Amino acid sequence: QVQLVESGGGLVQPGGSLRLSCAASGFTFSSSAMSWYRQAPGKERALVATIRSSGSITSYADSVKGRFTISRDNPKRTVYLQMNSLKPEDTAVYYCNRLGYNYWGQGTQVTVSS
Repeated sequence: QVQLVESGGGLVQPGGSLRLSCAASGFTFSSSAMSWYRQAPGKERALVATIRSSGSITSYADSVKGRFTISRDNPKRTVYLQMNSLKPEDTAVYYCNRLGYNYWGQGTQVTVSS
């Protein structure tokens, strides 16, 4: 049974930082590309960042390049999203995903507000 459990969200002021975590189980994590998506109120879910199985190749949406960093720890079966210089427009529910599969966790809420 595939499980993706996101954590680390919260309320942060503009310019602040958060680190999201996603614990994965039920599939071969070490050989799976992973991604982070986000969904803001009234908007469709959008891809934020991806990381290949080895962790050596990453990609980012233009809106977060230079501010967000995706990483992974294969022995811990966990993928991370370090978010710096947060902006109000980063407010959304963040989800991790096994790239190419319709597996989703419950998401974690990130709110950027003063």
